[in-house]
Amino acid sequence: MNTMLLIADVSSRLNPTDYVGFTFFVGGMAMMAASAFFFLSLSQFDRKWRTSILVSGLITFIAAVHYFYMRDYWFANAESPTFFRYVDWLLTVPLMCVEFYLILKVAGAKPSLMWKLIFASVVMLVTGYFGEAVFTDQAALWGGISGVAYFYIVYEIWFGGAKKLAVAAGEDILRAHKILCWFVLVGWAIYPLGYMLGTDGWYTSFLGTGSVDVVYNIADAINKIGFGLVIYALAVKKQNVLVS
Repeated sequence: MNTMLLIADVSSRLNPTDYVGFTFFVGGMAMMAASAFFFLSLSQFDRKWRTSILVSGLITFIAAVHYFYMRDYWFANAESPTFFRYVDWLLTVPLMCVEFYLILKVAGAKPSLMWKLIFASVVMLVTGYFGEAVFTDQAALWGGISGVAYFYIVYEIWFGGAKKLAVAAGEDILRAHKILCWFVLVGWAIYPLGYMLGTDGWYTSFLGTGSVDVVYNIADAINKIGFGLVIYALAVKKQNVLVS
């Protein structure tokens, strides 16, 4: 009953022409549905893959909770919930880096790989927040530093130690690793576009400004749910191999 009242209350505040608010609403529901799917599927996997599926569920669940806060903030203030978004990213993006380590453990991945990726992701996010919310007059500088950390992650998973481990892990894990790499290279590249749309810098003259939240919301749904589905598909395939 309370859930129905909550949905009715949200619907009464959601203007059909408010496409930004609509993406917050749909994004939150999609993340919650993905979380339920991952959590309810845990029992079908053995311990080796259960942790990876659990992390996938935590990523989308944390995002869903933050999307509810961001949605309400948007409805109340009609401005971007930058602080809540970066809190979400500071929790979920490092967990996405953890997923690389978890699937590569079979090839001997060490915790040092995980911590390198986590550290780079934190630098990427903290400097991005500085440019978008704190030192807005130096957005291009802070965005550049954030970009360096991002490209370090890209290099590590595409060409560095993570790639070598993926090759050694076998065809199935290599294929999943490559798909995750494409998510980072293409999917995560959507975020700099949103950053540039929402800040002023050398890029504003030709890129202009736009709705940063729509870009971020679409990117979140693609990357966080997509990441989890790749892990899930890999876990199902490996589980079926063991059973057969």
